[in-house]
Amino acid sequence: MAKTEKIGVKEKSPLERVPEDTVHLPVLLGIRPGVYLALFYSLILLTILFLLFLYPGLSKPGSVLVLSSEPLGAAVRVDGVYRGTTPCEIAVSRGTHPIEMTLPGFSAYHQDMEIPGRLVGSLFFPRKEHLRGTLEEMGPGAALRAGAVDYGAWSFTGEPTASYQVPQSLSEGAYRSGPGDADRASYEITNKLLRSSARFTSTKAGLRDLIRAKYTLDNGGLSASPLSLLHSIEAIGAYLGETPGSGLWLKTVLPGEMASILQAHPWYTKQARQGAALSPGTRFQGPVPQGSLNLGSLLFRELPSGTVVPGEGIFPREVPVEGFHIAETEVSLASWEAFLEARPAWRTENTPALMEQGLVTEDYLLSLDHPASESPGPSSVPGISWYAAEAYCQWLTGLLPPAWAGYEVRLPTEWEWEYAAWGAQEAGLTDMIGGHWEWCRDPYVPFPFLSEDTETAEEIGSPERVLRGGAWINPGDSVDPGTRASLPPDFCSAFVSFRPILVPKSGLSPREPTRE
Repeated sequence: MAKTEKIGVKEKSPLERVPEDTVHLPVLLGIRPGVYLALFYSLILLTILFLLFLYPGLSKPGSVLVLSSEPLGAAVRVDGVYRGTTPCEIAVSRGTHPIEMTLPGFSAYHQDMEIPGRLVGSLFFPRKEHLRGTLEEMGPGAALRAGAVDYGAWSFTGEPTASYQVPQSLSEGAYRSGPGDADRASYEITNKLLRSSARFTSTKAGLRDLIRAKYTLDNGGLSASPLSLLHSIEAIGAYLGETPGSGLWLKTVLPGEMASILQAHPWYTKQARQGAALSPGTRFQGPVPQGSLNLGSLLFRELPSGTVVPGEGIFPREVPVEGFHIAETEVSLASWEAFLEARPAWRTENTPALMEQGLVTEDYLLSLDHPASESPGPSSVPGISWYAAEAYCQWLTGLLPPAWAGYEVRLPTEWEWEYAAWGAQEAGLTDMIGGHWEWCRDPYVPFPFLSEDTETAEEIGSPERVLRGGAWINPGDSVDPGTRASLPPDFCSAFVSFRPILVPKSGLSPREPTRE
């Protein structure tokens, strides 16, 4: 039989075993490898343990300060630096530190505290020191008053959105007032604060905060009961029933569907009819007197006592106005230059210093060219801040003759200004409409026709002041004596000036400082 050959098949060779490589560590300084490796790994382990358990206590000795307060929400300062809001935990270095807790409407809590440290395990088990501060309210209604001031300031930001929210300042102030404001005298104070705050309620979010504050106060900061809720509803109903113009206010701030329901209600219809029966304007009590007084290059004309019906639509509130003298024109250039001569700190070269004090802005005494047909008068002085106007009035008061010692020069309230504007032609006043916007004394509120307590309203104030009259740049049919605007009191504009009045001294002074 022929021998068969295998073609294309290669026989496998047997695997060869390769001996493993062996590493031989040298002996170091007579120390065998097993010994110095053990020492090396032990050193690494000790270093890790040192960094975790000892180093934090050595590098940053101290404790964690656990802070709380009554009421909650107090700002915490350690060594004068803001560190958080109670309740909170703050890491504080070892030593003696002044701790301060503050809350608007409450006296500050102070304590110098000795802070110890912990050496071992402070990273994982820090030493904790506890401190609880009790803040005392600075008189009845102080917490709510502080909340009302903040509430008024936030009202200028408009309706919040999903991406922009505003704090519930008023109801937070009501909560912080607590059960201590449950007595009758305190309740009257807080009730006046709520009424004055209602004049700032121009958004749906503001209305919710106002109602929440009312419920919170009626319950002394505690959980509501059916009886207290009924009491709150009755009080709200009484306020709406006795306050002229409350229908218009609610129609403005309620959601669309609820506003439509309100407009169909007989109560609202009755208020609207009452308002429609009162035409805006001035009612003098007798003829306009012819008396006048020249003072500081200004002619002051006398107006008698009377009433003014402000605005349009359903503003059914007649405002009584006592008689006063008012400048025939806006502040004149000659009178302003005399003021600057006597009070050089208010000159334009001192604008940076005035700006630093928050009394003016960079457009102080700025004027613009305008068509002669729209001129408010060549002697009018624009670009004056509210603070500068107040300083001028104080200076002019000092020029009164002895026979007028019981009088003062000041800015008009907006009702006094509107009263004069409606009777401007009859009284011989010029450029009250379409000259410059003119500063008024009052803090600006969106709904000035709502009932108020004057002293409480002054305490709450406003971040802006009232402007009336429009300017020469405004179209002729866009403004009337009831048109309102506002600006911060330090703001200066080429479209803003003022017109002082002369009245018997009231004993009231502006809340903001003025520069002599």
